Amino acid sequence: MDSIKQALDIIKSSGPQGAASDIREAVADAKIRSLQLNLAYLESTRIVAHGIGPQGRYYDMLRTQVLQEMDDNGWQFLAVTSATAECGKSVTSCNLALSIARLTDRSVLLVDMDMQKPKVAEYLGIKQSEGLLSVLQNEAGLADVLVEATLGKGKMLVLPGEICRSGASEWMASQSMVSLLQIIKREFRSRIVIFDMPPLLLGDDVISVLPQMDAILLIAGVGQTSTAEIKECHKHLKNTPVVRVVVNRVAEVGDAHYGYY
Repeated sequence: MDSIKQALDIIKSSGPQGAASDIREAVADAKIRSLQLNLAYLESTRIVAHGIGPQGRYYDMLRTQVLQEMDDNGWQFLAVTSATAECGKSVTSCNLALSIARLTDRSVLLVDMDMQKPKVAEYLGIKQSEGLLSVLQNEAGLADVLVEATLGKGKMLVLPGEICRSGASEWMASQSMVSLLQIIKREFRSRIVIFDMPPLLLGDDVISVLPQMDAILLIAGVGQTSTAEIKECHKHLKNTPVVRVVVNRVAEVGDAHYGYY
């Protein structure tokens, strides 16, 4: 554990073209699908930041610290990634977004940008065939695939992901993606935008969009992420601020906990 903390301290110190013009859309005037989230289902997928019970307090603490740093720096885009798979980045993304959505003076958009293993829709109980890839391929409009997910008084927008069978890296680096991110920044400028990214070390998907991200939330897993992998992540993140490093650990079946440095 000490070796992981030492590595984390190091970080703290430190396709396709042509569819872009067709992505632009009047999001504000469109009818966006609304979905009431199911509390019992969320609990079953470890989405616990709903404000009911003590489990979500860890994510509320993380929310407060992340928002303070983003506000201080005028940041809007937060990318959530991990060194490798199975570290809990998607669970953290969903919980952080849901925690922010509970604030009366805040709004959030959660984007599943993991085109190899999208999990956001599954964890939230959203059943939808079209998502990010359909927008990039000009097969659906942005407003057509957005979902307004509600739980109690909390509301958040979700852009679900889709599996890309081939060429995921090319789409991530495409001009269509650049244009879509510009549209999101403009149309949702009053919202914090959380991007659930692929694992950083499993390809060049994350590296290609890092210049357009304001900050990174890096997820590590105890017993899953090595010190060497943390150091390797640091090499790619030198030019992008890391707001926090979250260390996930599972204390018992069905009960997810984390700590951060």
